[in-house]
Amino acid sequence: MAHRTRIKICGLTREPDVDAAVAAGADAVGFVLYARSPRHVVVERARALSGRLPPFVTPVLLLVNATESEIAEALAAVPHALLQFHGDEAPDACRAAARPYLRAARMAPGFDLLDFASRYPDAAGILLDAHVEGYGGGGKAFDWSLIPDNVPRPVVLSGGLNPASVIDGVLRVRPWAVDVSSGVETAKGIKDAGLMRRFCEAVREADARMAPAIP
Repeated sequence: MAHRTRIKICGLTREPDVDAAVAAGADAVGFVLYARSPRHVVVERARALSGRLPPFVTPVLLLVNATESEIAEALAAVPHALLQFHGDEAPDACRAAARPYLRAARMAPGFDLLDFASRYPDAAGILLDAHVEGYGGGGKAFDWSLIPDNVPRPVVLSGGLNPASVIDGVLRVRPWAVDVSSGVETAKGIKDAGLMRRFCEAVREADARMAPAIP
């Protein structure tokens, strides 16, 4: 059976962009609750935007070194959300909410991804992003050869993906999912419906190339 690469579109800030992401075929959409991000939305906006999602499209709340009370407030607003920890959160901090979560790993030469992933054995997935100043969202790709073959959790490939590069990323890395933000934007936080559609189509094309040949 052919693998279907899941698609997350992150950093949404506007209702039409949420609707367009769903129409394009996104499996998940991300809302950034980190105040220093140019794609930041407050909790009430995340609630309103996630309320537009149909069943089986998952809202993801991106957090950076949030307090327990901030996490609780976010989950109260969007109770069915997946959490994405993108800061310096220790394993216990990620588990404290007792909710499914993604743990972001900042990839750079010398970074031991296997050791990092082993510290988060209950993570729903490990999201691989480029190591940039600050906490992610830099739109930068990293060297995919740094990814070992036997990561013990599902891998979400992120970092500088766009409609032109994602086919190669899927074919080379074979991730469980891909995550895009700046690669489908016209400005920070402003998504382009055509780019989102082409991104999703490119992922499906990559999946079709990986499908086993029918004799």
